[in-house]
Amino acid sequence: METSTDRILGNRLQLMQPAQGYRAAIDPVLLAAAVPAQPGERLLDLGCGVGTAGLCLLARVPGTSLSGLDLQPGLIALATRNAAANGLSGSTFFQCGDLLGFKDAGFDHVLANPPYLAREKASISPNPVKALANVEGDAKLADWVACAINAAKPRGSVTFIHRADRTGELRAAMEQGLGDLCLLEFLPRAGAEAKRIILTGRKGAARAFRSCQPWVLHGADGSFTPQTEVILRDAAALSLDRLA
Repeated sequence: METSTDRILGNRLQLMQPAQGYRAAIDPVLLAAAVPAQPGERLLDLGCGVGTAGLCLLARVPGTSLSGLDLQPGLIALATRNAAANGLSGSTFFQCGDLLGFKDAGFDHVLANPPYLAREKASISPNPVKALANVEGDAKLADWVACAINAAKPRGSVTFIHRADRTGELRAAMEQGLGDLCLLEFLPRAGAEAKRIILTGRKGAARAFRSCQPWVLHGADGSFTPQTEVILRDAAALSLDRLA
């Protein structure tokens, strides 16, 4: 697989990823910022790809340990190389596998950036890496959520980033085992409709739902807003509790 090497989080992380097909954008960085992890806790990144979200989280919260699961062996190989390149091999374990058969549990936090498109509604890319990253396979969105809930320990958090037009579907799946749900919508610019959302909850918490003030990603000139810049460049946390 031909790769390129990029730097993210204000050059804090070196990231090898496929030169063609699916390439990490800002979504995994925003996802990692929203996970309320603390040193000493165990993290699980479902559909980890080349490790972007999980490694961003380790960079922000040293002392955590990360497990990553992905269906594509080539991406797992890159995730392992990325951990080594950033001095994080001792804190990471990446494995190739299908979440439909994943049985590990007891994680303090589970995060996921799953394929955004349902197969019946998608135009499938001829690039197999991109196709698997963007379009659901045998595991549907409800399966991703069920796996995350099963993997989290009691009171553990589950955090997903997804398309805004699938908010209702994601919320319905999360309500099957999570409470204290909190929704954050990302607007491309002020006054625009949301394109992405983050939804998080706690396993076994009392059933409740909160919405945060929408987050504006870009200013009128197209550049990132200052609040977004500190997430993407300075590895700041994105605390949904403070925004709700």
